[in-house]
Amino acid sequence: MNESFRTFLHVLLIWFAGLGAATQFAKIAVPFADIGPLYPDHIAVIGWLLSIISLMGAALGAISGAITARIGPSRLLLTGLVLGGALSLFQSSLPGFQLMLLSRVIEGLSHLAIVVAAPTLIAQITTGRARYNAMVLWSTFFGVAFALNAWIGLPIVDRFGLTSYFALHGFLMLLIAGLIASSGLKSHTDQSIGMGWGISAFLNVHLRTYRSPFISAPAIGWFFYTLTFVSLLAILPGRLPEGQGASIAALMPLAGIVLSWLVVPFLLTVLSCVSVVNLGFALGILTILALFLGAPLAAGCIALFAVLGLVQGGSFAAVPELNDTPEAQALSYGAMAQMGNAGNLLGTPILLVILMGADEVGMFLAVAAFYSIAILVHLVLAQRRRSAGLTRRNDLE
Repeated sequence: MNESFRTFLHVLLIWFAGLGAATQFAKIAVPFADIGPLYPDHIAVIGWLLSIISLMGAALGAISGAITARIGPSRLLLTGLVLGGALSLFQSSLPGFQLMLLSRVIEGLSHLAIVVAAPTLIAQITTGRARYNAMVLWSTFFGVAFALNAWIGLPIVDRFGLTSYFALHGFLMLLIAGLIASSGLKSHTDQSIGMGWGISAFLNVHLRTYRSPFISAPAIGWFFYTLTFVSLLAILPGRLPEGQGASIAALMPLAGIVLSWLVVPFLLTVLSCVSVVNLGFALGILTILALFLGAPLAAGCIALFAVLGLVQGGSFAAVPELNDTPEAQALSYGAMAQMGNAGNLLGTPILLVILMGADEVGMFLAVAAFYSIAILVHLVLAQRRRSAGLTRRNDLE
């Protein structure tokens, strides 16, 4: 087996790990109508079973990057997969609400370990054009997992129940862990990192991460992407004429995946990753402008999510483009996990408040404003990198 094919198999296995991590969200979100009846006395707080994972990522995302650099991404990835698989098997027993909620809190740690370690590994084992292509593939894991859970998972729930659904997820997570462990995948660690524990270490990691225009740039742009992605996916189908919502909701994330696969690898040969991200945000603003000029909402929804595929693919590829060392890459992916979870937490409540107070026009204006701020922030951070005189330097001081 030649080295290129071996690397391809490793990237594919890591992507499968990402599908398992995304399913930690999807296994609650997709069959949500079946989750509620399990806990009729807790309907008012049943949403926490889904969002508690985002809370863990928002709180611990940045420090997870430092931990990844210290102990190595392959070890952390395997830990996350095994822990996640064991928790899904436990959840297949359908425990009481308190135990299920506690298991979801711990599962948040498993999810965070996977989504930080996996792209860090990909960045370590690939180079050049192959790295860009691998990062574009990685960026699709969330949308692909949700589509697979809708197409395959829901029929399993309907026929065999949630017990079998959760158990199958747990088994597949453990299987992926076994395949990765036996594949000979190796990663780099940096034992020189003097990361301690406690409040001071926690604050130090955040300072090192967010004051660097190299490490923080992909994450800050990612925040504005996630601030609207899940929220619009939840809100827009309900604004469409009856009979269109379900089909458009399925097409929206798939449009982003297709455009990301087809266009981003080419764009990355002529533009920087950050430029591709800004192009995606700018096209998103133009799509919203087209809606104001009378474009059909259904077509606008699909077009908006399609151009956001540029943000999706470009953001993950920006991490290794801006950061050379394994530590800097791990910190950057940790920050992306943190900002992504923060965006998921805040996006839907913010846009719903705007929608209720200012109607659909106000909501779209807010989305356009978010994208404009994202472009501005990226331009400011790019200027800071230029003023440092080293556009590929790891600014960890």
